[in-house]
Amino acid sequence: MNLFKISWKYLTFRPLSTGLNVFLLALGLAIITVLLLIQDQLEKKMNQDAAGIDMVVGAKGSPLQLILSSVYHVDFPTGNIPIDEAKKLSRNRLVKNVIPLALGDNYQGFRIVGTNHDYLELYQVDFSSGKAWELPFEVVVGAEVAKKLQLKVGDEFLGSHGISMGSHDHDQHNFVVSGVLAPKGNVVDRLVLTSFESVWYTHDEGEEIATEDESSPDSLTVLRSDLASEPSEGHDQFHQKVKTKGFPESDQPREVTTLLLQFRNPMAAVQLPRMINSGTSMQAASPSFEISRLFELLGVGVSLLQGIAVILIVVAGLGIFIALFNSLKERKYDLAILRALGASRMQLLILVFLEGILLTSFGAILGMGLGHGFLALLVSQSDQMMVSSIQPWIFLNQELWILVYALVVGVLASVIPAWSAYQTSIARQLTKA
Repeated sequence: MNLFKISWKYLTFRPLSTGLNVFLLALGLAIITVLLLIQDQLEKKMNQDAAGIDMVVGAKGSPLQLILSSVYHVDFPTGNIPIDEAKKLSRNRLVKNVIPLALGDNYQGFRIVGTNHDYLELYQVDFSSGKAWELPFEVVVGAEVAKKLQLKVGDEFLGSHGISMGSHDHDQHNFVVSGVLAPKGNVVDRLVLTSFESVWYTHDEGEEIATEDESSPDSLTVLRSDLASEPSEGHDQFHQKVKTKGFPESDQPREVTTLLLQFRNPMAAVQLPRMINSGTSMQAASPSFEISRLFELLGVGVSLLQGIAVILIVVAGLGIFIALFNSLKERKYDLAILRALGASRMQLLILVFLEGILLTSFGAILGMGLGHGFLALLVSQSDQMMVSSIQPWIFLNQELWILVYALVVGVLASVIPAWSAYQTSIARQLTKA
């Protein structure tokens, strides 16, 4: 006797009732699937992007905004800070290393970040082609930037003012791609990296850009051309003005947007934030603390969605129980016939449990599929860099618990109907018929 085939026939006999119960269960499990994927990937990406950064220093404002804009590049900067004050902080005995950033421009929505080569070392990048910038207006593009915008070494483009698309272009100087990074799965994939001088000179449009021998704006282009043709002599001349590590030199008062700090010892975590926040015009923020606070704030919404998902699953479980119980009432005679044909009480018990497990198994598979599909749609339609970096078709080990959870719901919903089937009396049912 093929119990699986009999169970399948009973389920397909009423497709609307079966379909509704499966869909309700799938909807609740889909919500849980989406939450698991988003929470797992965002948490991993945020920890990965903040690795090696002990503290961020910038203009006073929201500490969370400072972290989001400087580490994850998903918010507006809080402002700029004088480079002299930043240099003074870098000489503090508690500071091991400082990586300054200059923000404020973008190319096709991807942020242009002025920094030094320490930033590349921080994320341990690899180049798929080309090399790091050496001259002003040379840039290194992340893997995602290069893929979406079809950029390669030697290509030129104009940056735009602001950190979002739609603002005016800086048409004074073209950026030239000197290198393309290999995919790393972190924030660098979505950035355009260049020197501080590139960002400063871009915002000096129309102003005098001084070099060693010339002072016209076009002289920078001439200098780049000369250095490219005579690399050995040119590099010595170039490094008088541009530093690949530390702070760049400038004859004019300059500003940076933020500083990424690495501590020399644990005592720095106690003393530096208090000193910076109370004794300077800058503010200090801890990435780990602010991201923990962010997840606490998001936790309220996540808990609410989880609650809705659990309610849907409970309703689906009740629906499966009612469907099986009502179906069992109508099938008492059929079960008695099966007993008369030689089916044991245990086989009838297994038959009803099998129906509940089949229903919830279909619901679990459909729910996980809907969850991944919805997340894929959300990622494809989102302009937010953090959301667009989520991989919707990654399957987590935690998703196996969704299947287990669904099977438990199916078993619990089938207990009473299965016990009722187990107690079916052949003589009583056939006599009634």
